[in-house]
Parts: sequence; C-alpha cells; structure tokens
Amino acid sequence: MITITVDTEVLFIIHTLQKAGFEAYIVGGAVRDILLAVDDDSISVTDFDFTTNAKPKEILELFADSFYENTFGTVSITREHVREHMPVALSLALHDDNLSSTNNKLIDIESASKIHESLADATHQHKAPEYQTKALYEITTFRSDGAYTNNRHPETVTWGESLKEDVDRRDFTINALALEIDQAFCTSILEKKETSEYTQVPAEAYTLIDYHEGITDLKNGLIRTVGNPNKRFMEDALRILRAIRFSVQLNMQIEDETYAAIETHAKLLQNISWERIRDEFLKMLASNYPREAIEILDACGCLEYLLPELLLGKGVEQGGHHTTDVWEHSLAALETCPSKDPIVRLATLIHDIGKPDTFKRINGQPTFYNHEVVGAHMAKSICRRLKLSKEETERIFILVRNHMFYYQPENTDASIRRFMRKVGLNNIDDILDLREGDRLGSGAKKTSWRLEEMKQRMVEQLHQPFAIKDLAINGHDLMNELGLKPGPRLGEILQQLFEEVLEDPELNTREALLEKAKELA
Repeated sequence: MITITVDTEVLFIIHTLQKAGFEAYIVGGAVRDILLAVDDDSISVTDFDFTTNAKPKEILELFADSFYENTFGTVSITREHVREHMPVALSLALHDDNLSSTNNKLIDIESASKIHESLADATHQHKAPEYQTKALYEITTFRSDGAYTNNRHPETVTWGESLKEDVDRRDFTINALALEIDQAFCTSILEKKETSEYTQVPAEAYTLIDYHEGITDLKNGLIRTVGNPNKRFMEDALRILRAIRFSVQLNMQIEDETYAAIETHAKLLQNISWERIRDEFLKMLASNYPREAIEILDACGCLEYLLPELLLGKGVEQGGHHTTDVWEHSLAALETCPSKDPIVRLATLIHDIGKPDTFKRINGQPTFYNHEVVGAHMAKSICRRLKLSKEETERIFILVRNHMFYYQPENTDASIRRFMRKVGLNNIDDILDLREGDRLGSGAKKTSWRLEEMKQRMVEQLHQPFAIKDLAINGHDLMNELGLKPGPRLGEILQQLFEEVLEDPELNTREALLEKAKELA
C-alpha cells in the first residue's frame, strides 16, 4: 500500500456521512485515477463520485445546498458549496492546468500591444463545453439496477444493502474500485484551522476495496468488463464507446473477450442518444491518441454509426504532394494537429470530408475542386448530428471552409485583413493548427516561408479596423451631417465606407469619411 493524494473537500464529504453513522466510499474512475496519479503526476483527479448506504433524503439533510434531480439515487452538490460549509480554511494553490493560457498563440488578442480598441470584445477564449468539465460532487445511494430493455438505462433502480451490490453493476473492472478513508484521519485534518487544498493520505488511513480484480487489470493495462461483456454492452451500449475512450485516454488495451463483444454489439450504438455519443467521442479526440481512437472505432465496426462520411475517403487517391488516400491523410492530419482542443481536432479530421464527392480525374490527375465548400456543409451536418453547440458548429464550418487559404508575398495588407475578418480573430490560431496537421499529414514540412511571412503580416494588422463599428463615424453622424434618413441606404453607405477603409486604413478619419460619404449619398 502507498500514500495517496485526495482533495481535502473529499475528506469533508466522507467525514460528514461517516459522522452521521453512514458508510461512505469514493468509487469509480476517481479511485482508478488516484492510483494512477501515484506514478504519473500528469494525471489529475477531477471527477469524484461517492456511494453510501444513506438514502437520498438523508443525504440532502446532511449537505446544505445539495439537490436531487434524478431517479438513480444521486444527490449533487457544487464544489463551491462544499467549500462554503467546510469547517477548515483551504490554502489554495494555483495550477497551470486550470488556467486559460494564450502562450504560443499567434493572435494573442489580450496582450497585443497595438490592438484596435474595437477588438476588445473578441478577447474572450472559447468556453469549455459542459461535457468537458464537471463542477459537482455526486453522492449516490447503494443501488441495484433492474432490467435494461432499451440498451440505455435500467427500467428500475432498487436501493442496495451493500457496497458489493453497487460495484457489481459498474461497467469495467478498473472503474469498480472503492476507497474508504478512516474517519479519525478525516477528523484530524478537518479540525485544523487551515490546511492545503490536497491531503496526503498514508496507507494506514485508507482501505482499497476490489471485488473484480480491477487493480490487477490496472497494473496489466487491460480494459475488461465487470462480468459478461455481452450482457454489459446490451445493458448500455454507450459502454462500447467508453471502453474505447478509456483505452486511448489511459493507453490501455481492450481485453480480447471484451473487444469481441464490442464487435458483436456495435450496431446497438444506433439506440444511444447523440448527446451521449458526442461526449464520449470528443473525449477520445481530446486524448493523447486520437488517431488510434478512430482506428479502433473503424476496426470494431463502430465508425459507420458515428462518422460514416469519413469512411468514404478510403481508397480515394490524391495527387500532388499527397502520398496517401484521403482516409489515411485525414488520420495523419488528426495525429499531427498541435491543438489539444477536440473541436479543432474534429475539424482537422473532417477537413477533407468533401473530397470523395468532388473527385474527378483531369488529364490523368485526381482533382477535388471546391471540396472545401462541399466539405464545410457536410461538416455542419455532422455537427448537428453530434448535437454540438451553435458556436462549435460555426467554428468547425469556418475551419473546414477556409482551410485551403493561400498566400503570396504580393498579397496586399487589405487582403490579409479580409482573410482575418472572414476567419475571425478567435479562429486564426485554430486554422493554423489545422494547416500544420494538414501539411504534416500529407508528408510536407510543418510550415513554409510563405506561411511564416503570412503569420507575421497578420500580427502587424491587428491594430487595423475589422468591422463597420471600427469606423470613425457612424449612422448618426451621417444623418446629422448629411441629412440622411434612417433606412437601408444608410447601411449601404457605411458598408461602402468600410470597404474603402479596409483597403486603405488611412482613410479612417471623421473628415475623410464624411467627405467620401457626400460622394456616395
């Protein structure tokens, strides 16, 4: 046994339940990750779940501000509320992995020294979607699941009498571990006036409970179901994707019998909601092995239900600098894309999704004219199927639609600004990450002198106008100075003035624009 590290807030939850006379255990993936983190400090444990013999009503009485909104015996409480009710003050440490960083970004809007004031509203970073974060602690009553008739959820849930009943219903052995922490130890930590955000728990202060040889599978790097894999996947087909996701997240192998069951039951994914599929799929793309995730999905017959469009690239020959078919190129681009953002990685994976539909052979050479246009609309359909947000869908559409951007030294500054405006400042770094993956995935170098020159020129243009609101005059000025009336013509004049300024930013003065407006009125 070894010393482990847990959040001090976790001790408070356990202690509160124990002090009231209930059993309390950390269960599931948190236990797995706590053990893995002992030897790998890159692993952070952020998703804590608890199980107890306390009933939901009893849990609600113990934790102020907790809430119960389901039929599965799970009571939730936010981390903020846990901290509010803890008797001990926490000395919080800052962790780089929890902070938004713009390091190594080409368009770092927040720190650009020459930034135009109108760009201030573009300084926000893309918000992490809800499926990437979890700000809740979940406490679930021991339970046994009834029959599964829809490959998704149990028809009934019965309160269990023991921890074993609870872990027996879980998906994989490495997720069927439970951790009990000694009540006296919890008390000793929480009686202090102040303690750190994390607590070192010595071996003598905790008990690790393993009914299904999960620790052995963890050491051997195996993903194996609890009990019969055919039964487990027929109960909830999402477990098929979870097995693949854990495989690439944890760099573990799917056990042979479990893998065979995945192949047998892949078609059951048709019964799973796209929201649940989306969450697992994006976690695969966010892992360190996104290419391997796609290859496993393909090999076991799952990809045809998730992303059938991608399969059409198999055998589609490419010309020019490409050395592989569209399928292999798409996988290689995904593998080499430097962005960690699953949305950018998805855009990179499907950036050439329009090539099969636009394939033609001219003078013996394969061509794909306008594949980026066709592909962008296909990408939007894929995003809708995956139930991505409007913002995420728009980002992917923009990245796929504009991934064929081309630069020559003779391009004007105005053309550089037009490109930046079309793509959007918040998407510039993303499209450059996609381009790097695209280049590396086709066997080229990661960059070129043209691309580096274009990057420099984009940085130089950051202080220039990028929208009508950046003009030195507005509609009220046109009405007051020129006697124009509200209406479509007013907007047309402002748009024409903006086009002039986009070509020549020196025109963006009140005097020059009013003079030009007189000519247009």
